Amino acid sequence: MIYLKTDEEIELLRDANQVVARTLAEVAKLVAPGVTTRKLDTVAEDYIRSQGCVPGFKGLYGYPSTLCISVNETVVHGIPGSYVLREGDIVSVDCGAVNAAGFNGDSTYTFMVGEVDEDVKRLLRTTNESLYEGIKRAVPGNRIGDISNAIQEYCERRGYSVVRELTGHGVGRKLHEDPEVPNYGRRGTGAMIKNGMCIAIEPMINMGSKNVVMEDGGWNVRTRDRKPSAHFEHSIAVHDDRADILSSFDYIAEVLGDRFI
Repeated sequence: MIYLKTDEEIELLRDANQVVARTLAEVAKLVAPGVTTRKLDTVAEDYIRSQGCVPGFKGLYGYPSTLCISVNETVVHGIPGSYVLREGDIVSVDCGAVNAAGFNGDSTYTFMVGEVDEDVKRLLRTTNESLYEGIKRAVPGNRIGDISNAIQEYCERRGYSVVRELTGHGVGRKLHEDPEVPNYGRRGTGAMIKNGMCIAIEPMINMGSKNVVMEDGGWNVRTRDRKPSAHFEHSIAVHDDRADILSSFDYIAEVLGDRFI
């Protein structure tokens, strides 16, 4: 069942998503060669709690950490640990937070570590741009498939592939609500988009094949061919007949400057 949110609930979702946005900016300050993914996770948890929120992922479905940190060929759900970031890595950081009112924020940004190959930068730019192509279709009267198709066409026309097994989702008092929001599909299909619908749109795009492998007890998802994958995500509300982005990359941009994708 799809739960449409009131104006007041949308503002509570915005509050949680702004905490996530600022948390990702705190992570951005540390992403560099020599830093462990566990360090990024610790900083994120400390910041989320300092804002009166709790980590949205930690303990959810048994997940052990605050962040999902996925490096290079890892698509999603990489568990932070002893891995040391290296020059040329890309690292997607998926973050969630729950505020005191019980609403979830959810957003992802893929960072570059030091100097990254130009072909990998193009993957990141395309994935990020496809996110906004999808968001533009999130207006009343369209259907979820219009979002999905916009992302798929934008990426595939540029030579990239779209992961099928993982999707965006509704967001609210639960992190994962209806409807699912695939990154591929046909225009005019899926749930009708209405004012009050709140969803997380999150393209997961591969440089090579769309095929993935699940490892580490079902958490770590990597590309089968071990080519890089990028992931960007915003939570949005369909509000006043438009797509209202509740999360933000602006804080990250302030930290990264000209290294912002």
